[in-house]
Order: sequence, then structure tokens, then C-alpha cells
Amino acid sequence: MNNRETTIRESKGTWQEGMAKTITFIVTKDCQLACKYCYLVGKNEKERMPWEVAKQAIDYIFDHEQDFPEKSVIFDFIGGEPFLEIDLIDRICDYIKKELYRRCHHWFDSYRFNFSTNGINYHTDKVQQFIHKNLTHLSVGITIDGTKRKHDLNRVWKGGQEERGSYDDVVRNIPLWLSQFPDAGTKVTISSADIPYIKESVLHLYSLGIHQVNINVVFEDVWQEGDDRLFEDQLMQLADAIIDGGYYNDNACSFFNETIGKPLDKERENNNWCGAGRMLAVDAAGNFYPCTRFAAYSLRSKVPVIIGNVRDGIDSNKLRPFLTLDRTTQSPQKCIDCEVASGCAWCQGENYDAADTSTIYQRSTAICQMHKARVRANNYYWNRLFRKLELEGRREDFEKNKLDVNPDIC
Repeated sequence: MNNRETTIRESKGTWQEGMAKTITFIVTKDCQLACKYCYLVGKNEKERMPWEVAKQAIDYIFDHEQDFPEKSVIFDFIGGEPFLEIDLIDRICDYIKKELYRRCHHWFDSYRFNFSTNGINYHTDKVQQFIHKNLTHLSVGITIDGTKRKHDLNRVWKGGQEERGSYDDVVRNIPLWLSQFPDAGTKVTISSADIPYIKESVLHLYSLGIHQVNINVVFEDVWQEGDDRLFEDQLMQLADAIIDGGYYNDNACSFFNETIGKPLDKERENNNWCGAGRMLAVDAAGNFYPCTRFAAYSLRSKVPVIIGNVRDGIDSNKLRPFLTLDRTTQSPQKCIDCEVASGCAWCQGENYDAADTSTIYQRSTAICQMHKARVRANNYYWNRLFRKLELEGRREDFEKNKLDVNPDIC
């Protein structure tokens, strides 16, 4: 065995042994849809990543291996709709794999290519060829919001005078997707208008064979008076349906999570909620961002926060403030002292966009009442479920085998 083969073999490690680095390529700002709750306010058909920019970004990251010590890496591809740029993505991924091998990089065989897609062109030949080529290092989530009624309320095709929902165009690809990624979960977004459809939508997704439903409310300040009561009522109904129907045996919904709704352990729970600053995003112009939510097309009223570019590299002085972010540095005291604070999430980009000034240290609390409603329903769910399981003598087995889902995927 030569030295090169020895180095590569030694570089192989358990995936996500420790924290993984997320590196996001904004390959396009175009999308077939015009979802009403989408935070991407600057989508367009013109800003598409050139291959030269993608290559420069990869070369910079790999040339500075010492600055990226994480044992694993997620190469994330977003838009708009990333699969609109499947030719570019295929070329990027081939180049990444070749360079990881050529450089004997410590990420060799400890990487993932990650996609969140609207699913519309999932079945096309080019997308399927890419999936088959990279299947062992691939994670793909298709966004489907639930029933046709709920999905089509927000996830509509762009253009034209009459809104046309996309449910039928997405649901046809769910069986193919699940055949390739049987353990994959979907991401569901809740906004004010579709609260009444939560229960039926989660159950519908279970019926499609999707066992893990990652679901969250939008972080933006869109909530109306009384939405929290409607939200709690829907979650209570969903709790009863899941327990009475036995869905908890093989399915999970992230709205119900044992860890939320408790006072903070102020010593152990002072981390930032998201990875802004510890992630890295690059756009079509070659600019680096601490997260995609700080790019211009994600911001309603603030200027983008650029921390470098593919030519000059990352400016550590611009990045440093993000590395100091934690719960204490940006939360009002009422959030620190809240009796149900654990599990109350935030988006760093939305904090910045909604702040009174151009600061990243002002936490948005738009979801406060929605979180409290979720906690009340969550307590009901677990109290009722555990009473049932204890009566049946099955609680211990359930604890060992229950599915895990991301409680607040954004």
C-alpha cells in the first residue's frame, strides 16, 4: 500500500463524528414556484452561478483546509430551486469528489451532498442520473406541505393571472423519492392562513409513506390575533389523532418533542440556535455569507452581510461577531427568564432583518405566542401518550425505538 492510499484510508471516519461544516452553494435564484410564505424576496431568473465561481469557491475552501477543521462536511445546494441547475451541480460534485481524493483531504468519504427541492423535476433523466451516481453520499428532501388544499394554498406556480397550485406536480414524485430515500422526512411550513389544515396535513403525509414530518411556523411577524389559540387547537386535535390511531409507533412529527417547554439551564443552554457564522454560503457573484439568509435576495430591508469572496477569501474581522452569538447576547431578559424557553427557536437572518438597527444582536420574538401554544399542546401529547403506553406496559420499548426528527428545521 502506498503513502497516498494509507492517508486516504486513515482519513475515513464515521460520518458526523462531531459537528459537520455546512457549505452552501446558491446556484440559482430562480424557481418554478412563487410560494406565498417564501422568505426569498429577491428571486429572479438572471443570477445563476457560473462554473468558474463555483470552482474558485471549492479551490479556496480546499486550499485552506486548516481553516475548516470539522471532521465532516455537508455541501448544500439551494436556489430558488436547485435542480434547475442540475448540469452545474453535477459538475461541482464531480470536481469536489476528484479534489477530495487528489488532495487526500480529511473530508474524503466523510461528506454529503444535500438538497431541499420542490420536487417538480425530481423524475427527470438528468436529476435521476445524478441521484444514482451519488446515492451513497446524498440527502434529498422534497417539500410537500400536506393535503392538496393546504399545499396549493401557498405553493403556487409563478406567472399567469390565475394561481395554480403545485400539489399534483409534486405528489407524483413522492413514491420514486421514497423508494430511493425511504427514511427521508419532509419539511412543512405553517403560516397564518393555513393553520386550520395542520392536523389533516400531517396525517395525509403519513398516508403517503412519509414517516418523519419536520414542521415549523415561519419566523417572520405574520401572525394575527388569535392564531395561537387556533394553532393550539389544531395541535391538540393532531395529538389525539396520532395517539388514537397509533401513528406514534412508526411516525414522528417535530411539533411534539420531549425536550421543549422547560426553563433554561442557563449554563448548558446558552448556544446560538442556528449555525450562522459557522456555516458558509457562496452566491453567483462569488460573495461569501455567514448564512444564506444574509444574502440580498433573502432580506426585506437590510443590506447584505458579506464576509468575503472567492478571490480574497474570508475576512475574519467580519466573521468574528457571528462567532460570539449566543442566547444571552441577543435575547431580551423575558426570554432568558421564560418558564417555557427551551425549544423556542429563532432565525439569525430574520433577527437581523427585523431589528431596529443593523445589528445581529436583537432577537425577533414574533413566534413567542405560537411557541407557548405549541408547548401547551406538546405537554398534552406526551402526558396522554405516556399514560397510554404505561397502561399497556410499552413505554420502555417506545423510548428505545421512537423516531427522531429535527424539532425546528428552518
